[in-house]
Amino acid sequence: MMDVYQEAVNYLETEHVPVVVEAEADVLEEDVFQEEAVSCYLSPFRSESLEFPDTPTSCSPEEMLERRLVVLKGILESEEVYLRELEALLMPMKALRASAGTSQPVLSSRQVQTVFYQVPELRDLHQSFYSGLKARLSMHCQTESSTGEERETSHTGFELLVGDLFLKMVNQIGLYGGFIGNYEEAVEVVRKCTQSDPRFRTLAQSMMSNNNGSDKTRTTYTFEALLYKPLDRVTKTTLVLRDVLKTTPVEHGDYSSLQEALRLSRSFLSGVNESSQSKREVTLSHGMRRQLMRDGFVVDVSEGERSLRHLFLYTDLLLCTRFKHASRGKQDQYRFCWYLPLAGLKLRWVAEQERSDAQIRVHTMRAKMYFLRQQIQQQKAKGSKAMAAMAARHKKKLEQMELMLITYCPVYRLDLHSPSGKSHSFLLSSLYELEEWREAIHKLTTDNIETVPPDLLTLTCACGKLRMTQQPPLHSSNPEDEESLCGTLTVAIHSACGLQQPACVYVCVEVDGNAFYEKQTQTRSSVHSLNPHWDQELSLQVDGAQNLRVLCVSQSDGQDDTVLGKASVTLDSKTLNKRWRRQTLHLGQVEVTLSLKYSHHPLDPPSSMAQQQQPVFCVPIGTAAQQEGVLVPHVVRCCVEEVERRGMNEVGIYRISGTTSDIGVLKTAFNSNLREAVTRLRSAEVNAVSGVLKLYFRELPEPLIPTELFQSLAKTLDIQDINDRLVSMLSLLQSCPDPNRHTFLYILHHLQRVSEKQDINKMSLMNLATVFGPSLIRPPVVGLGHDGPTVDISQEVVVQVQVVYSYLQCNNLPEAETALQHDTDAEDETTHV
Repeated sequence: MMDVYQEAVNYLETEHVPVVVEAEADVLEEDVFQEEAVSCYLSPFRSESLEFPDTPTSCSPEEMLERRLVVLKGILESEEVYLRELEALLMPMKALRASAGTSQPVLSSRQVQTVFYQVPELRDLHQSFYSGLKARLSMHCQTESSTGEERETSHTGFELLVGDLFLKMVNQIGLYGGFIGNYEEAVEVVRKCTQSDPRFRTLAQSMMSNNNGSDKTRTTYTFEALLYKPLDRVTKTTLVLRDVLKTTPVEHGDYSSLQEALRLSRSFLSGVNESSQSKREVTLSHGMRRQLMRDGFVVDVSEGERSLRHLFLYTDLLLCTRFKHASRGKQDQYRFCWYLPLAGLKLRWVAEQERSDAQIRVHTMRAKMYFLRQQIQQQKAKGSKAMAAMAARHKKKLEQMELMLITYCPVYRLDLHSPSGKSHSFLLSSLYELEEWREAIHKLTTDNIETVPPDLLTLTCACGKLRMTQQPPLHSSNPEDEESLCGTLTVAIHSACGLQQPACVYVCVEVDGNAFYEKQTQTRSSVHSLNPHWDQELSLQVDGAQNLRVLCVSQSDGQDDTVLGKASVTLDSKTLNKRWRRQTLHLGQVEVTLSLKYSHHPLDPPSSMAQQQQPVFCVPIGTAAQQEGVLVPHVVRCCVEEVERRGMNEVGIYRISGTTSDIGVLKTAFNSNLREAVTRLRSAEVNAVSGVLKLYFRELPEPLIPTELFQSLAKTLDIQDINDRLVSMLSLLQSCPDPNRHTFLYILHHLQRVSEKQDINKMSLMNLATVFGPSLIRPPVVGLGHDGPTVDISQEVVVQVQVVYSYLQCNNLPEAETALQHDTDAEDETTHV
């Protein structure tokens, strides 16, 4: 006989009823089901689960009666779903009985009787209970609506009597005894016939149940899964009665009836449990067995608040539990939070924007943790027993603070959506780990046929024995490793290749180690291309880092980001130094070329305030380039790439400007959050994008071409031979600072490409020179250190336009370098992952 006390959850596979189950770990070691350790609150109207205390609550009778009504409505909806499942199970019975009398029966008469034993009687029992409960709830609602304002003074809930219905149903619960005794034999018939008869196999794997009575929405079950439904249902009887009783005032007319029903239910279930000798292990459809594939700690946000949870991935479901570390000598305990079947599960990940208050909390916590660790190190160095004891206390406090940090830091959210309508979400601070979870879950979600419902109680209790991850990832508990990195790690992301189709791509970089500093950063998003280039430096303060993780992510308008590939690289302090080390990583089909360098040095204390991005507008271009570790500032490259992506055929591009408000929004974004700015660029009017680029050059405190070159460039215009003039002008350009020179060359090449489309966009080289000349080149201001001869004011604009026009006419302009050089004499490395 099968152990009927499989799980302590709400009616499984219902679409509207949330559940909450708590089970102590030591329950697994007992064969007697402890329903006192379980609380089940049925409510189709709330997304969160609530618990009612075992003892009478201190709330008012009105509040108790309102809760009771919610519970009863939840039971009614659950009964409706259960009846639909029983009808689906009985649907083929008539045809199978008729077939049994033919020369080629699908099942024999005896097999038909075995498979459907007591099922029609159970259907009739619950149909009677459902009809009676529905009628009384309907009458109560009509009475309540007609009383209007009188409801506040008269307890209409006392008039709703349903105890006799529950007592009548429990008095006939013996029908389940026959079903339970026959269950294993019925399952054995189904399995054997599924394997031997293709006709029955087709039937057994495609049982249908209408949802909400509609033919349009159906749920597919296996025959075995439907046979399990009554077994699962009877285990809930005691839990349901307890929830109704908890919300029923002692003076209510139902109280004594419900008490008696609960007593009879417990007596029945206890008797069945004592006679059960079968294992608690459930065999799935097709002979599969449930196995643990992965587990780890995540931050659950299903109930609106962040909670650290231990997540278990089995072959057919996700189980979320609450971990409670036991004291010395006792076993760790797990309590059930929620579960989702993997069949048909949809996954979606997003990167959340951190709120300013959360950022302040995280940075304050990091600063406190840093100084606490300093104290621990000083106390250990003194060597006395008193100092050692104090260090141990501080270490425990440090671990508690790190647990809080693990809870508040994560920003990557994985949303899980079940076909039944249930959804849950959890957070991770590492995109790499989130992608590992997503891949593991995705591999197991290919089968859309429902399997046998899980034994959640057993699974939850067994977590302590099955787990592969023992504790949350606390780096403060790890001993210091002399080979780990402590200092500044700089990663220069150059380019990527191997994309299957053009895409906007960014690269995310992560490190491990202590959490005192930011452990993750990423490049800007590239232009839409098959071979994206970034040439962008990313710097990370590392403390105890041993591994570098790199992910390549594509972005599409109106679609979710997609991880194209990922790789992990071991950081070797013996080979990394202040010289750039260039290598190519194979992230699946995508190859990413990058350079690494490392500088070992004592780390400054982390700031208690969130580090704000430095503004780029109205800042000298050399300062902006130095902040970003590039030669051409990101704002210039992003705007140019966006114009070339969708603005080359725009009539009057750069001549016609966007709206002032749109340009202002983009300017603010570039000054505060580069990632947000890139996102806004994609949806902004292309003329607003071009307007931001012009505004950037116009607001530079010093022009792109230094003012001291203005007079010399003006004189080159007198050179008649065009080739000699260009040689002189290019020579003068070499005297510009590197960021100025390369940004100017970058813009010139871009404007030349724009002019190639002048038949469409009507922007010739002269038109473009007229637009950009006054912004890129400015005359010196007399009295500000420029007392030499000046160009006539009426000729200044002419000089500005003609100089830029002359440069644009050059067919062999030097190529612009967008990033600092990272090549070294060291041999390139290629890492395959």
